[in-house]
Amino acid sequence: MVEPTHLSRRRARQIAVSGQLLDAPRRTDIVPTVEALGEVQMDPTSAVARTEHLVLWSRLGSRFRVAELERLLWEERALFEYWAHILPTSDLAMHRVSMRRYPEGDASRRVYVRDWLRANDAFRRYVLRELRRRGPLRARDLENRAAMGWRTGGWNDEGQSVPMLMDILWHQGKVMIVGRDGQQRIWDLAERSLPDVAAKPPVEVARELAERDARAGAIASPDKIGFLFDGPPPARDRAIQALLAEGILVPIVVDGLRGRWVTHRELLDTAFRGRTTLLSPFDDLIADRDRTERLFDFRFRLEIYVPKAKREYGYFVLPILRGDRLVGRIDPLFDRKARVLRINAVHAEVDAKPSDWPPAKRAIDDLAAWLGADDVAWPRLPAVWR
Repeated sequence: MVEPTHLSRRRARQIAVSGQLLDAPRRTDIVPTVEALGEVQMDPTSAVARTEHLVLWSRLGSRFRVAELERLLWEERALFEYWAHILPTSDLAMHRVSMRRYPEGDASRRVYVRDWLRANDAFRRYVLRELRRRGPLRARDLENRAAMGWRTGGWNDEGQSVPMLMDILWHQGKVMIVGRDGQQRIWDLAERSLPDVAAKPPVEVARELAERDARAGAIASPDKIGFLFDGPPPARDRAIQALLAEGILVPIVVDGLRGRWVTHRELLDTAFRGRTTLLSPFDDLIADRDRTERLFDFRFRLEIYVPKAKREYGYFVLPILRGDRLVGRIDPLFDRKARVLRINAVHAEVDAKPSDWPPAKRAIDDLAAWLGADDVAWPRLPAVWR
């Protein structure tokens, strides 16, 4: 049995930041960045900017352009959208496993989806035929010919059979999102928008996923790596054990961090250079709230869905990362009409230093410039940063 490597919390934080490409220097290209991360979560909330845009801005800085991302998605097809994430097309063979297995997961939903598709086979064939003949199309461009309407007791029941069918076909890899008309997705046949690649063998997929997730997660629980969107691929546990035996994954013990943890061997030997940036509330560095609290001494909760009167910090709060420390957070809103980035509140952590503010302010100014704001409206600053 391999003895775990002992890490201080500071060194563990540095590794976590490096694994998420948030160290210095900034990255320069979108596709290699997404390939290294594995995926970038999407969310339409745009109090400042969509989360996928903020995630890429945090790593690429002002060189990141939304138009370039859209070109890579909709024209070059170097990236594609799946399960509300942006994925590299180079990983398509890996994700074919999820597509082939769908529907998976909860047994009652799996049975419902299969029964619903069986009852609506003519509807499904009509949609695919229309896309082949007329596509690309929006969901509203297609007739609702469902023989059995979608009924699961949720918000998407009433008159949502076309969008639900598109989602199912999307998860199966039969159709893909090929553009957007405002917030509406534009669909086409997957065979016209993505390369024709077969699914990789499950053993190969399990190994690639586990190794990549450990590198991006950096300080990762072995129970949370090697997952596809619909669950772990077959052979996942065997792949993790093999990577541990080969020394590619390394068991670690971190001061003050309970539980089992692993990291990628390459990250242990990487020198750390920090920088200061802002994080989307959906950023993967802070996605594991418990790990964030114990590793960074930073309690973070998403308050978008919390009533305004009950919010502690704000609606779309961006943590401030300085080096390997989370030193504070801001509550911003981009007033697009006035072209002003309004900072409703600035909060400093208890261990924040006066020297943390100048680089934090530069990061906020950089965000404003990238957004196209002409001005930043500041609130009263915390005492340590005045």
